[in-house]
Amino acid sequence: MSARRVRYRISQFWRTLRAPCWPVDLEYAAARLTPELLTLFRRMPRAEQQHGIALCRALEARGHRAADVQIATLLHDCGKSVAPPRLWDRVLVVLGEAFLPRQAARWAAEEIPHGLTRGFVIRKRHAEWGAALAQQAGASPRAVALIREHHRGANGAPSPAETLGPDFDALLRTLQELDDA
Repeated sequence: MSARRVRYRISQFWRTLRAPCWPVDLEYAAARLTPELLTLFRRMPRAEQQHGIALCRALEARGHRAADVQIATLLHDCGKSVAPPRLWDRVLVVLGEAFLPRQAARWAAEEIPHGLTRGFVIRKRHAEWGAALAQQAGASPRAVALIREHHRGANGAPSPAETLGPDFDALLRTLQELDDA
């Protein structure tokens, strides 16, 4: 694990630990989400709400102001509302992926989050869970695709531009970069 990644994970740990002490700007989210999508946003763990807002603001600062981009950014981790990760789940995932990557991949392959494998399953499946939830709540196909793909590896297959727009892959890379910052 690179020094940059270690710093990121440490800051992520502290943000999660302090999340209950920081307010969530629900007005910001409400101005960008339909009532149905705002309900989905409110079901997310507090740390994920704060993270989604911070990420949305960062994308806006880079000029990405399209409604479907804002929706996807605010809700990219909404799948974690299915099985909210606990702090120790997050710690186990970081340590497991760093020191036992093959075993971590096997744990992540399970279907149901439980026991020590819980965090690994959440990490792997939250994007697909979130995409399904966002689709049910009325998000656009592009927003749903951004949510579904936000953890796709850099070597993933290119997205169909005719469906998602010619800038989808560049936008996805920007979302991933900021999500990991």
